Amino acid sequence: MKGGIIMSKKEVKQIELFEQLKRKEIKQARVAKLLGLSVRQIKRKFRRYKLYGPKSLVHKGRGKVSNNKIDQKKINEAMDTIRVSYSDFAPTLAYEKLVEEHGFNHSLTTLRSEMVKEGVWKPKQRSKARVHQLRERRACFGELVQLDGSPHTWFEDRGPRCNLNVTIDDATGRCVFMFSKTETTQDYFKLLEKYFTKHGLPAALYVDKHSIFRVNTPTNLDLKKPNKNDEFEGLTQFGRAIKELGIELIFAQSPEAKGRVERVNRTLQNRLVKELRLKGISTIEEANKFLPQFIEKFNAKFCVQPRSSVNAHKELSNSQDLTKILCAKEKRTLSRNLTFQYQNTIFQVKTKKSAYTLRKTTVSIFERYDAVSYTHLRAHETVLDLVCRLLLE
Repeated sequence: MKGGIIMSKKEVKQIELFEQLKRKEIKQARVAKLLGLSVRQIKRKFRRYKLYGPKSLVHKGRGKVSNNKIDQKKINEAMDTIRVSYSDFAPTLAYEKLVEEHGFNHSLTTLRSEMVKEGVWKPKQRSKARVHQLRERRACFGELVQLDGSPHTWFEDRGPRCNLNVTIDDATGRCVFMFSKTETTQDYFKLLEKYFTKHGLPAALYVDKHSIFRVNTPTNLDLKKPNKNDEFEGLTQFGRAIKELGIELIFAQSPEAKGRVERVNRTLQNRLVKELRLKGISTIEEANKFLPQFIEKFNAKFCVQPRSSVNAHKELSNSQDLTKILCAKEKRTLSRNLTFQYQNTIFQVKTKKSAYTLRKTTVSIFERYDAVSYTHLRAHETVLDLVCRLLLE
């Protein structure tokens, strides 16, 4: 109706009360109590009501553009940027990139609502949660470190499928990770050497029941009587190295038990894949060079303060040489000709001493992830002689 006033039910109710107040049928204190306002506010509103009538009760901003109205032009620009550069990004990651790279100054909630409205992102339907017993974080940094491998198409269609080896501290959520072609013992040694050198030895490692960490299938050797002189018999190369370093090795009974490292794997499969795409990285070598700056940023965002300020890491002692511990160790016995076989290659030890004294000598072979392969050494006899002499020391 022309010249009419649109009022809410609450405002209509106020008219009835102010009319009663005008006829002095009710007290101001009673009106204040009924409307949930102070007596001072009622006096102010009543003065305006007597001057301007019912229209004085209508909110002054009704029908006007809000001062806090979101600039739709900027929202549209942000959505265009997302469609071009971040089309498969979830709202949180897309928001971070818009703020860092494009100076976006609206809220995450606004961006998420607009992405849903435009169909750029669809919220995932949450499945019914399975209830697992909550395990509290460890109190100290270095008290427990979870370790896992994450095979994934990290380079999407730009490169082959590869693996990311991940460590995460249980108390703080601090991560260290490194790319490799597959999940192997030597690659875990490479990652742990980097971790141990930087932080020291943790009290315990938490791993799954992968054959790298634990012997799962009994062999004929396992059925024999254990050798009391060999404390590492029956262990994998990884288990032997960890025991040598005095670190407790704990095996998870289910994937949910090591949920912290499983969750960070999912987060990395979302965030790291997109970072590698934006940087145009498509090889393991390039990715490992990029990881230090990404890890620093990732830890700054997701790490938490531990309950205790005590650092549970132990310093490496002088007797703990990582180059001789974090490696594959094999033993061979020298023949009458002072030869032994390793990886389909026959090696012969050359010595100036009597060959008879060295027969049946046990030779320890150390194979590290950064060592020159024995296949290559066959073409270099002088180097091979040196290696053989070192093996006997």
